[in-house]
Amino acid sequence: MKSFDFRPLLASGATTLGIPENIVGVNMTYDGHLIVVSARGLLAIDRELSGPPQQIRFGDDETVSNSIAIDDKGGIYVASDKMMRKVVWTGSKLSTDEAEGAWSAPYDFGRQPPAVKFGIGSGSTPTLMGFGDDSDELVVITDGADHMKLVAFWRNEIPEGFQPKASAKSNRIADQIEVTAGLPDPKPEFVQSEQSVVVQDYGAFVVQNIGSGGEPDRLVDVMANGPVDEPPHGMQRFEWDPVADKWISAWERGDVVSTSMVPAVSTKAGIVFVNGYSEADGWEVTGLDWKTGETVHRTIFGPSNYGNGAYAIIEAFPNGDLLFNSIGGPFRAKLDK
Repeated sequence: MKSFDFRPLLASGATTLGIPENIVGVNMTYDGHLIVVSARGLLAIDRELSGPPQQIRFGDDETVSNSIAIDDKGGIYVASDKMMRKVVWTGSKLSTDEAEGAWSAPYDFGRQPPAVKFGIGSGSTPTLMGFGDDSDELVVITDGADHMKLVAFWRNEIPEGFQPKASAKSNRIADQIEVTAGLPDPKPEFVQSEQSVVVQDYGAFVVQNIGSGGEPDRLVDVMANGPVDEPPHGMQRFEWDPVADKWISAWERGDVVSTSMVPAVSTKAGIVFVNGYSEADGWEVTGLDWKTGETVHRTIFGPSNYGNGAYAIIEAFPNGDLLFNSIGGPFRAKLDK
């Protein structure tokens, strides 16, 4: 077994979150190199951890609080709290050179919400959308605006003749649309997410994670949202129109709860799953039809906090049993056929 100590490569001063720089994500390139993302940059090292690693630093006024996405051409997609970036792994080095396909683009950010979400920028690990020769190749996040928008960036070349969107901070932004999440007017002060955008083909699903409470300790937050504080309601699915280069809302549900667990979609069943809480039934996993938004599945755990998935991801075994990564540890929930 080998190990590598990245601590000497991290800055000692506080980030814009008021805490020291830390490691926030790890991924692997298609040629087998580890890409480690910290709160202020990227590091690349071979998977034998033989080092020394290469390092790219971002601005001291920026903080990364989510992981990264990597494509099969070495594109590394990372969102700080102010900038969306594509850094390129060339096979031998990390590059921010536009000639090698790298880019950076500002996006809208807002205020620090009182609950669940970290920082003023995106709460999303970037998600890739669009594959194949005739596809729009995009990378999508939710932005940091108090009432968040779903934002799609061109991840490779910007199409010839593309007309930049008037409200966008960069012509790298293919389109952006406010997430209303099925919530009535007046909207809550914050409509924000700490979860990645769930993508299937050109469909994108987002959840609203900010409830009425708020504790300084985010772990306390995710335990209190629901049982103690009014939980966050609202979610929405969108569809990308590759002809008009725009987002279209497919459906929205303002009555369904998603506290802080990462949603997941079953492409075979056509169901997207979220984890929420209600006073009547306690914690549950709710399944919504991907095409219509209709509730088609409920796994009810009751009031025990073992049904709270916190920041984990919803997963399933091949036979359909639920692997539930609870705040109290993982367990297997049998599928009742």
